[in-house]
Amino acid sequence: MTDAAPLDGPAAPPASGGPARRLILLLHGYGADGTDLIALAPVLAPLFPDAAFHAPHAPEPCEVMPFGRQWFSFTRHDPEMWRRDAANLEPALEMMTEGAASAAPSLNATIDSLMSRYGVGPASTALVGFSQGTMMALHVAVRRPAPLAAVVGFSGALTGAARLADEITARPPVTLVHGEADPVVPFPALAHAEAALRAAGVPVAAHGRPGLEHGIDEAGLEIAAAALEAAFAAADVQ
Repeated sequence: MTDAAPLDGPAAPPASGGPARRLILLLHGYGADGTDLIALAPVLAPLFPDAAFHAPHAPEPCEVMPFGRQWFSFTRHDPEMWRRDAANLEPALEMMTEGAASAAPSLNATIDSLMSRYGVGPASTALVGFSQGTMMALHVAVRRPAPLAAVVGFSGALTGAARLADEITARPPVTLVHGEADPVVPFPALAHAEAALRAAGVPVAAHGRPGLEHGIDEAGLEIAAAALEAAFAAADVQ
């Protein structure tokens, strides 16, 4: 699908000890790396014992955190713009669209390479993102040739909503979870993503978490696990 090189990062094999029948990619946020979200693998593995987990490192060194990674730059897009005034949310996200698009080939190459390695198809592959990783999961999943099993996004946002109607090629089920007290990615980003995805025909479930800041809580993990279980079960009966 792309000539870009796949990304490396930590991984966890199926807890069953057998061959992988599922593939779950964990996409970290700005300033972190794959070692951050691979911590979700032992939490989810008991529910998905036949799943291989991979947490690729984003392609660029982080511009503000010397030991972290970034999918694309935030500083050149004025990241405070969307926090100063809610009216700036959509313009700020549109400004970030090119950044997400620039990182998409590397993420697509990673997805394709891992599906080939494990011999699994799109219906057995899911993306789970956090923050900027959610932005990447949403950007890529709706522009792939075939729908993935599911996308779960924590504390993220949708870039490129204005282009979605013209660029969408796949409509995987999407589950979004966002802290209502998030000081990093404004909570209204949840409603923005939900509305734009629904308008494009994407099945989406959106969940606000009262009192939660920029993070993942136990209730959010339960929502994510249920969404993944439902998606994989639906794929099994097709």
